[in-house]
Amino acid sequence: MNDQPKIHAAPAVRPPFPEPGVPQIRNINWAGTWALYAKEVRRFLKVQLQTVWAPAITTLMFLVIFIVALGGSGRTVLLRGEAVAFADFIAPGLIIMGMINACFANASFALMVGKVQGTLVDYLMPPIAVGELLFALVASSVTRAMFVGFALWLAMALWPGVHVTPAHLWAVAWFGLLGTSFIAFLGVLTSIWADKFDHGAAITNFVIGPLALLSGTFYSIDRLPPIFQAISHANPFFYIISGFRYGFVAAADTNVVVGSSVLLGLNLILGGLCYTLLKRGWKIKA
Repeated sequence: MNDQPKIHAAPAVRPPFPEPGVPQIRNINWAGTWALYAKEVRRFLKVQLQTVWAPAITTLMFLVIFIVALGGSGRTVLLRGEAVAFADFIAPGLIIMGMINACFANASFALMVGKVQGTLVDYLMPPIAVGELLFALVASSVTRAMFVGFALWLAMALWPGVHVTPAHLWAVAWFGLLGTSFIAFLGVLTSIWADKFDHGAAITNFVIGPLALLSGTFYSIDRLPPIFQAISHANPFFYIISGFRYGFVAAADTNVVVGSSVLLGLNLILGGLCYTLLKRGWKIKA
């Protein structure tokens, strides 16, 4: 018989830190994503007079010019054979145009200002995935667009002679979301590419501005020659404004299903492109 006492092995001590290469966050980092989203939202809310109310008032001036100065209160616009009051026609286009400009300004600012000020590392060091980073940047830009859109809608709802009661609320929400998401992806793509503020301003002045103004915001494309109608249909902003206007007046320049499909496809393409470039670190990592 063996009378020697049994020796029990000491319990394994769990190291305070995981082994190298073992991720601590195995799923979605909700806390980190929310923190980045909240940080971006607080950034533009701290100067909301400049980022929310100023764009809303500037866009509202277009309504004043066309309704008051040009005497547009008694005019009508034909949309697929349906007469729509000019004020009711132009108001939804102005709302979504203001949302587009605000959304692009927010999305194209974050990474670009990090490059200029040398604070880009603040976006690269936190333990969040590329998809989470992209989602936070896009969601915060869409949030700013919603703030501007609501401010514009409220001002136009109080303006005499303008009716902005939604006829199809789902279309307002759906095209508002698809349109601002598309613009946010375009802004993030610009922010990745741009190395200075002049680059972002160039895209705003020579791409975003012309495409927004020449997309049927102030007119119906039915009155344009066939070649210009074809050019308008090649403009993605046209589908944003047409679908968003349909939500208010129940009439559009084009089929809303086609417009929805085009915008959904463009969102997937631009979203994938932004994800790929961020993953590779193009122009943001040494």
